[in-house]
Amino acid sequence: MKRTYKSWLNGEVKSEQREYTEPTKLLDSEGNLLAAGWARHNVFEYDRSLVKKSHSRKEWDFYQISNGRYMVQISFANISIGGYVCAALVDLQNPNPNKKLAAGTITAPQPIFLGKTDEYILPSKGDVPNLVDFSIDGLGSGKFTFDTKETTRSLHFESTDKGKAVVCDFSMDIPENLENITTVLPFENKPKCYFMTTKQNCMPCEGVFRFGDDIYEFSKEDTFCVLDWGRVNTPYSMVWYWGNGATYITDENGEKHTFGFEITWGIGDESKATETCIFYDGKVHKFGAVDVDMFPKPDKYMRPWHFVSEDGRFNFVMMPFYDHHSDMNVVAMRMHSHQVHGIWSGKAVLDDGTEINVKDMYAFCEYVENRW
Repeated sequence: MKRTYKSWLNGEVKSEQREYTEPTKLLDSEGNLLAAGWARHNVFEYDRSLVKKSHSRKEWDFYQISNGRYMVQISFANISIGGYVCAALVDLQNPNPNKKLAAGTITAPQPIFLGKTDEYILPSKGDVPNLVDFSIDGLGSGKFTFDTKETTRSLHFESTDKGKAVVCDFSMDIPENLENITTVLPFENKPKCYFMTTKQNCMPCEGVFRFGDDIYEFSKEDTFCVLDWGRVNTPYSMVWYWGNGATYITDENGEKHTFGFEITWGIGDESKATETCIFYDGKVHKFGAVDVDMFPKPDKYMRPWHFVSEDGRFNFVMMPFYDHHSDMNVVAMRMHSHQVHGIWSGKAVLDDGTEINVKDMYAFCEYVENRW
């Protein structure tokens, strides 16, 4: 769906938001996509054996944990030609945008370009109880456990980096009846391609990241985790924006609430749904497509970003303070990313018309160019 920022301001574009509430088969027997839209829980039935273009199948569980000072990223991915588990700690207030205080990365268990990783199959849904638990011996050895229960998630990562032990232990709450946004996006004229993700947000998180003798602690008082869960079968080249954040806010009556948002755009055909919503006290409030009024590439990443939705229900300005830039370029694979962290202020409108005014919230938005 072609869309422009200025046309939204004139009220010329309104995206459809098709919501699924019942179990729905994702693929037919030929691997063609059957469903496109969004849901408050993952109701899409995913059978990886039906994926015909298996070389372009990618699966990941990615956790990003932050308190606004330090950020931890823990992920497990199977991208058909190989797989990896990694953990990294980043100081968001360090002036060097590429400095990772500590990182432990392993390639499991075969070399990434020869990886026969079918024995490391990730769960078909990310928002229900599931367990990923394995260990690797030899080069890149480690122990890894991703355990999701009804009301909690726990992550354990154990490996080495630069000759030092890296150990991560985190736990997070899954509040009762917590909703997420799960979207399935097709690609025009590519019936076997799709992009299915779940973003589960607003999970208070605590834990430690140990790097040798250094210990970094995180508290549920100021730390949240977002799960970016993906099961996709995509074209070779893609571009996307992803913005996300969570915080506590206090209303005019002095009551404390959880507030968060999810904005992703630029991926596939958004004619049936956009990956955009507000989270308020665990409930999803769906709004329309979002864009930024100034394209940040190539040198505007540290200037203010103004986000606005086509329906006016999301209107925020991010004042950047850190550009976590990375550029992985290996043979025919490349991921060029600017994950920009900043302070956000603006307004969000709930489904009932209630306006939530937010000031000085920490969150991020990234711009990525991807070939893999």
